[in-house]
Amino acid sequence: MAAAPRADGSENVIATARHIVRSLATTSEAADDMMRILSAFDRRLSVVPDLFSPSPCAAGEDEAPSAAVDDEAPFSAVDREAPSSSSVDGEQSEADARLKAAERVIFHWDPSNPDSLLWDSPDTAAEYLSAVDEVLALTATSRGDLLACAEVTLQIAISRLGDEFRHLMIQNTDVLDAENLHDSIQRLFLSFRSPMSDAAAEDVEGSPLSEQCVVARATTIALSETQIPNLIRPEAISDLRQIADRMITAGSRNDICRVYTSVRCNILADCLTVLGADTVSSKEVRRMEWKTLDKKMKNWMQALKLVVGVISAERQLCEQILAGSDDLKEECFDEVAKFCVMHLLKFGEAIAEGQRTPERLFGILGMYEVLADVLPDIGALFLGDSKDFICEEVERVLLGMGDAVRGTLVEFGNAIQGETSKKALPGGEIHPLNRYVMNYIKLLVEYSTLLNQLLEDGSIDGRDSSEGGESMTPVAHRVLLLLSYLEVNLEEKSKLYEDAGMQYVFLMNNVLYIVQKVKESELMVLLGDNWVRKRQGQIRQYSMQYLRASWTKVLSFLKDEGLVGSSHGLSKTVLKEKFKSFNTAFEEIYKTQSAWKVPDPQLRAELRISISEMILPAYRAFLARFGGYLEGAWHSTKYIKYTVEDLEKCLADFFEGLPVPSSHFRRKLSLP
Repeated sequence: MAAAPRADGSENVIATARHIVRSLATTSEAADDMMRILSAFDRRLSVVPDLFSPSPCAAGEDEAPSAAVDDEAPFSAVDREAPSSSSVDGEQSEADARLKAAERVIFHWDPSNPDSLLWDSPDTAAEYLSAVDEVLALTATSRGDLLACAEVTLQIAISRLGDEFRHLMIQNTDVLDAENLHDSIQRLFLSFRSPMSDAAAEDVEGSPLSEQCVVARATTIALSETQIPNLIRPEAISDLRQIADRMITAGSRNDICRVYTSVRCNILADCLTVLGADTVSSKEVRRMEWKTLDKKMKNWMQALKLVVGVISAERQLCEQILAGSDDLKEECFDEVAKFCVMHLLKFGEAIAEGQRTPERLFGILGMYEVLADVLPDIGALFLGDSKDFICEEVERVLLGMGDAVRGTLVEFGNAIQGETSKKALPGGEIHPLNRYVMNYIKLLVEYSTLLNQLLEDGSIDGRDSSEGGESMTPVAHRVLLLLSYLEVNLEEKSKLYEDAGMQYVFLMNNVLYIVQKVKESELMVLLGDNWVRKRQGQIRQYSMQYLRASWTKVLSFLKDEGLVGSSHGLSKTVLKEKFKSFNTAFEEIYKTQSAWKVPDPQLRAELRISISEMILPAYRAFLARFGGYLEGAWHSTKYIKYTVEDLEKCLADFFEGLPVPSSHFRRKLSLP
């Protein structure tokens, strides 16, 4: 009758100790030393008198195994209670011999010396695998001491195979070279781009993240098998699978899972670092300079799209190497794929939680768009709970990015209202704030579809921003609100100019710039003709106000009030003063307004025509009516300095932004 196993598991402990001593101790002194060491680890070993006696598998091939006589021995003679026929003894001896032959191969390789690799030689590797197969077979058919010996040998072999598996995976990784990785990424990235993505590269003068927009508009497409990169060199797949199969059969599922996932995760982390998508904390994001952060956001978008292909390849790799266990295959894939996705999501989360400064908006929109695009592809790669987990994490980050977009738009509006620079621009040109805001809004419209999803309605910040009807989209309402902030700010900035005429030139320049930006972009569709016509009417109004502010006084000198008295004839003194005052006023305006700048040629020409129509006919009539009174008078040219043609030529210099008046008129204007 078989002895009952001890409750504390002594049988396996003692059998394992026997095998260790038998395998490694070469002398009785070494055995005594090992006994003391092992006893210090487990007190049960110190009371076993025959611990170091030869075990059955240590006996010679022709030597019968000795039976244990102490009840402390793990396997007593009763354990192997069986007919003592010669056939049974023969089978036992044959099994012992098979184990010894396998051990000679397995123990030949020092597990403490990983630099000596089995797979450096295909023949050596094949011999080692055959020995492992032999031990696996013995563990399935043996019992007693022989089984214990075989199990310990198997543990040593599996440990060695785990090391070999790790080395093979690392040595045969095909994507660690940075240059090759970038080349493969470039080819892969080109396959992602849509024909429309280049349209976003049009002129966005001064606007932030213009290149970001191009990257963000790229469309993610499914990868074909030919596009999936080789993560492990194909010639190593067979060797890795053979090792994995043995470890799975030996019950070392956890060991191979640990080795496989640690190697693959480390390799993918290195790949992400090469891509510029290495781990960055929220604190680091907050402290990062904008140029650095901008680059990382672009890198992140490229890396995220590449990861879809990489994860597809990871699943394929798991299926090739870990085909021996469906559960293990799925577990390893889940862990590696989750690591890769969560690594990228961590940066997305840090961006969503970061500062909501205007320059980040297009980066966040681009990241949102790319992440939303790849969500179905990523979700399709996972199964069951893992799929639910990953999709929930992606959606959580998307929600955070959506909040960041809305918050950043609010901050952008606040920034427009809060821009209170007090320095008037020379010449009344287009204000940098206007350029920045209009190019910003112009880019904003590129994301209309996405923004209409993220912006809930047209009532923004508790205000009705509608201008053009209730049918306007959320993006249109937001744009109108931002434009209203801009227009109010520009109106305030016009008051920085002391010259009233220049105030209106400044407003004409800046409102026209807004209208032009609207008409040349999708903003025209968004805002409509009525909005544009209203601003064009404002420009005409500013033009009339400019004429009144700058030329009313000049025109007053060409009127006949005071020239003819009730009892006297025409007063030449008054006439001379009128001509002199006109000359002085015109020259002053010329010197001033030739330095003013109207960038738009059409507006510049229209203003000159308006001035000509207002001044030249009046001057011509005044000169024709009263010029004859001064003809022949002493110094008559001192008063009648200009012909109508002279004035017309002078007007050609107006609004050119000239630093000094034209040399052609210096003599007439008495300038140096």
